[in-house]
Amino acid sequence: MILNVVKYGTPVLRAKGARIESVTPTLKKLIADMFDTMYAAKGIGLAAQQVGLPIQLTVIDVRGVTDRPSWLDVGGNQTDVEACMPMVLINPELKPSGERVEGAEGCLSFPEVFAEIARLETVDVKAQDATGKPLEFRCGGLLARVIQHEVDHLQGILFIDRMDKATKERLKPELDTLQAATKAELKS
Repeated sequence: MILNVVKYGTPVLRAKGARIESVTPTLKKLIADMFDTMYAAKGIGLAAQQVGLPIQLTVIDVRGVTDRPSWLDVGGNQTDVEACMPMVLINPELKPSGERVEGAEGCLSFPEVFAEIARLETVDVKAQDATGKPLEFRCGGLLARVIQHEVDHLQGILFIDRMDKATKERLKPELDTLQAATKAELKS
């Protein structure tokens, strides 16, 4: 089932997600619905906050993105990124490292808004998968960027918070219009 993706100005986007204590049939259905929603919107990542639920859950799938490669290391071994997709991260904990790298980002909660965002190039991830099994890996490239973007959502942090001042000023009219439209829609 395709869920409604909330837009900038919806309070839940600023909510820190609650930890998930167990994988229930309801959570499994939510995960499936989040993938359906992400694919329908042609996204590569979606956080629970973006569908109105402040919990520690994100879904990711970077398959098919060839112009921005990713790499994945599990237990010291290079692993095929495509074989690990789609990816579910429950209660993720990140340890980003390396150099800051600029890269283009968009967000399903900010339609048609794109900007260069500086993020650390590598991230160590500890989380649980869709079955509740522990996951631990290191990644880089687009996958590291997407994971950092989505885990920010789980903390109530938006990609506009990571923009430099000049970029945010340039996008201010679009952001103000989007936020006003969202708030008007919420009131109706």
